[in-house]
Amino acid sequence: MIHIEIIADSPKDFIEQLQDAIGGETTERWSEFVLKINNENGIGSIRFIPFDWGVNLLDFDIKFHKEITLHIKANDQFNPIRFIYPTVGNIKHKFGIHEKEKEVNQFQSLIFTNKTDGFNEIIFPKNEKLEINVIEIVRKQFLKKRTTNVSTLNKKLYEVFVDTDHDNRFANYGIMNLRMADLINKLHKIKAKGMLRILKIEAKIYEILSMHIQQHNRLLEGDNLPESMNKSELKIVRKVANAILKTPAKEYSLDQLSFKSGLTQAKLQEGFKFLYNRTVTEYIRHVRLESARDMLKNTDLNISQIVYSIGFSSRSYFSKIFKEKYNITPNQFKKKLRIVA
Repeated sequence: MIHIEIIADSPKDFIEQLQDAIGGETTERWSEFVLKINNENGIGSIRFIPFDWGVNLLDFDIKFHKEITLHIKANDQFNPIRFIYPTVGNIKHKFGIHEKEKEVNQFQSLIFTNKTDGFNEIIFPKNEKLEINVIEIVRKQFLKKRTTNVSTLNKKLYEVFVDTDHDNRFANYGIMNLRMADLINKLHKIKAKGMLRILKIEAKIYEILSMHIQQHNRLLEGDNLPESMNKSELKIVRKVANAILKTPAKEYSLDQLSFKSGLTQAKLQEGFKFLYNRTVTEYIRHVRLESARDMLKNTDLNISQIVYSIGFSSRSYFSKIFKEKYNITPNQFKKKLRIVA
């Protein structure tokens, strides 16, 4: 076991203190810091990106060879709200010495902060592949941003955000949220370079942060996992949705998807409504329209070719539902792209 004391006065201190304790080499490009590790302590990388107005990203893609405990001291200078989400693996969190450890499972979120001079412990297991997304919000800086309107938050989170003197501690352990995993996967797939890459990552981080807050609101309103479905069944629903996403042109039927997944049609519908706020049919149509919009932007195919390549049989029907969704016809959309180009 390795016990690492983190006493940070800035977000960059965090990654430097990690490197001091577990080794590795840090590279930096366009304010994107990557700590790469391949030694007796672990193998993988930890990415850190600081943004303006008090938002920081920490992304763990690593397997530790020893159990790692981060003992994080909260102080006046750097005591952020942390939004944590494991897409792969499980971690544990606890406040102080005498508090009980609580497990944060794959696809479960954790929001926490501490009072000044308090500390948190994050425990990473050994020999387990981990992909952990962490968003940090430094409140004093974040609240200076003109577009920040924390008054729209629910009362509990509002109190956490405006507690700039760090008088209170807070933790919320969320329920399984598979949609957040999809957002984080999109974050990892960003291929742009330089400043454009950083801007795209920042935009995606705000989407992830919004989903954390939406989920917290839903929990306060009593919106938990569907009673008739367990976690493994929801994971199957996500696999079905990802298969549709990869091959939208394929001909799908509820009966065929039910048979292939092993879930009843009722459970498939319930799972899609819970995870994506859409029925199965609505989800398939949504994916096809998103795919069509991307093809209009990024290929030279004409509209008829696109219609048939994404699984529609009627161009007029495609044009109708495209306009309903995007408030513009496919022809008008394509003309606008030519003007911009």
